[in-house]
Amino acid sequence: MHYKVVVFGVKDTTESMVNYISKNICPVDLIITIAEKVSLVNNISGFSSLSTLAKELKVFVYEADSYALSSEACEDFFNNNTFDVGISMGWQRLIPQYVLNRFTYGVFGFHGSSGYLPYGRGRSPMNWSIIEGDQRFILNLFRYDSMPDSPNVFDKVMFEINEHDTIRTLQYKNILCAKQMVKKLIEAYQVNDIKIQSNSKDFDLWYSKRTAEDGKIDFHSKTRDIYNLIRGVSNPFPGAFAYLNGEKIIIWQAYPFDSVLDFSSYAPGEVIEIFYEKPIVRTIDGSLIIYDYEYSGSSMSVGEKIE
Repeated sequence: MHYKVVVFGVKDTTESMVNYISKNICPVDLIITIAEKVSLVNNISGFSSLSTLAKELKVFVYEADSYALSSEACEDFFNNNTFDVGISMGWQRLIPQYVLNRFTYGVFGFHGSSGYLPYGRGRSPMNWSIIEGDQRFILNLFRYDSMPDSPNVFDKVMFEINEHDTIRTLQYKNILCAKQMVKKLIEAYQVNDIKIQSNSKDFDLWYSKRTAEDGKIDFHSKTRDIYNLIRGVSNPFPGAFAYLNGEKIIIWQAYPFDSVLDFSSYAPGEVIEIFYEKPIVRTIDGSLIIYDYEYSGSSMSVGEKIE
C-alpha cells in the first residue's frame, strides 16, 4: 500500500493537526499512533485516542505496539508499505532510521527554544522555556535524520512567551504556527520543491528530560521562579507540587501577589492569609496567591507551612 501524507502522533495536538490538514489542505492518508495500553506505560501527558477522529475523516490508522516503532510488527508494517511525506505532531520519540528511509520526501517534525537550532535540542522545550523565564520561542519545522532535533530546517516561526502564558497557552500558539508551516510544507511537496536549510551557525544546547518529580516547589526560591515553574508544568502536565501536613498539594494556578509588603514575621512557605479559599503564601522575596490547587488533607489554615 502507498500512503502520500502521513501524520505521526499520540496527543490532542495531533488530533488538531490531522483535522486541520484534512479540512484545509489535502486528505491525510494515514495516522500512525499507539494503542492506549502502550500510552499507559509511557506516561504521556495529553494523550488522545485518534480513532474517533479517524473514523469521522475516514483515515486509516496504524496503532503501533511499540512507541519506539521497534517491534517486529512495526517493522513488517513499514517495510511492506511505501510513503511520501510524514508529519510528526505530538510524537515524543525518535523515529528510527529504517522508518525514515521509507519516506520519499522525509519525515518532518517540530522543535524549538528561545534560540536557533541546534540550540535547545532535547526534551520538553516549551516547559523549559517557561520555567527559565524566556520571552520568545522559535518553532522550527525540520526534516528528521538519525540525530535528535537536527537543524535541517524547512521553515521557522517566532512567537512571544508573555508573563501570563502557561504551558497550555503556549501549546495553542505552537499549534497555530505549526499549521502555517505544515501548509507551506505540503504545498512545496505537491510541486516537488521542498528546500532545506542546514547551515546553522548556532551551537548545541540540550534540554534534559523532565519528570513529574521535577515539579517540586521550593518556597525558598524567588517568587518569579516559583511562578514560572507552576505555569510551566500546569495542565495537561502533572503540575507543580509541595506538601502540607504531610499531604501532597498540587498547585495548578498561582500568581505573584506582592513584593513590597513586610511579611518577615512569616517563614517562606507559610500561609499569610486566605481570601475566598485563595491562600497567600510567603516566598523568599515576596508572596504568591494560589488560585487553583488540589489537596487531599483538611482545609488549609493561616500559619500552616507548605514545604
